[in-house]
Amino acid sequence: MTNVGILGASGFTGAELLRICAAHPTFDVVVATGDTQAGTAVADLYPSLAAEYPDLTYAQADPAAFDGCDVVFLCLPHGASQALVPELLGRVGHVVDLGADFRLTDTGLYPTWYGKPHAAPELLAEAAYGLPELFRAGLPGAGLVAVPGCYPTAAALALAPFLRAGAIEPGGIVVDAASGVSGAGRGPKPGTTFCAVDEDFSAYGLTGGTADAPTGHRHTPEIEQAISTAADGSVLEASAGVSVLFTPHLAPMNRGILATCYAKPTVDMDSTSALAVLADVYAGEPFIVVSERSPSTKATAGSNTAHLTARVDPRTGLLVVVSAIDNLVKGASGQAVQCANIASGIDETTGLPTVGICP
Repeated sequence: MTNVGILGASGFTGAELLRICAAHPTFDVVVATGDTQAGTAVADLYPSLAAEYPDLTYAQADPAAFDGCDVVFLCLPHGASQALVPELLGRVGHVVDLGADFRLTDTGLYPTWYGKPHAAPELLAEAAYGLPELFRAGLPGAGLVAVPGCYPTAAALALAPFLRAGAIEPGGIVVDAASGVSGAGRGPKPGTTFCAVDEDFSAYGLTGGTADAPTGHRHTPEIEQAISTAADGSVLEASAGVSVLFTPHLAPMNRGILATCYAKPTVDMDSTSALAVLADVYAGEPFIVVSERSPSTKATAGSNTAHLTARVDPRTGLLVVVSAIDNLVKGASGQAVQCANIASGIDETTGLPTVGICP
């Protein structure tokens, strides 16, 4: 068995990890922390998990409690992992961070987009970016994995194949995406209560600052980094001058992300050839569906599968790529388990659902 620990297991991504690990044939959760819920039974906070975890109780976060764990997942707010990861590396087998703390390779981006310098910049080069379909080579044996954000996952899966092929201009890319309310976390917020979200659809994280002090969503530089990086980690020549205008939206649904991405082709391309680019890149990928069908969030609910399609508008000449994922599975916890499987030498599909729940 693979001994698993989860830091921050009381949030939505932590609960989703517990759900996925319950179906995993070799992952055994031996410790789960949740500082705000310390002493609370997992089954009391999430009755849906009671059958598998009848006796598990949330503990206070203590790195020593994870000694001997083969895999430790971190499901913490931004900034918290930077202090804990250095303490965990070397005392556990693999650290898989679901937060944003180790995703960006440029240390200068953290003060700009996250408000303060990185506390452990020496580890940024050590972290493998955990999007297997695009960066699988860096994951086997990785001691530290930075799992991408849900929006960057949806956007990068849609756009990276075209930028890697030199088929689109790197500038002027637009990503228009909507997420379910679970993406805002379990904690109560005025904008995510039922009365605020029900029968509403709104944009947030809007741009409008300056180049040195942007006010857009902090996933923007991660999207730009992910689509402009080659599979071996080098910077794509075709990505010089990459720029993405990213606008996220909050949709009145529990889970799911639908990203509609726009770019200007640099080669002669129609809808058939655009679909062929995606189909060729993702041929044989167990968690990618490429089809002429318009992707929907419902089709991905509960699964680790991304659904993609592409069109070229003959009137404007623009490429449109649409991507749908479950923000809590392929956009977070499922992808984290996929990365942990690869890092541990286990088949990456182990314990992960490919089929969505419908109705």
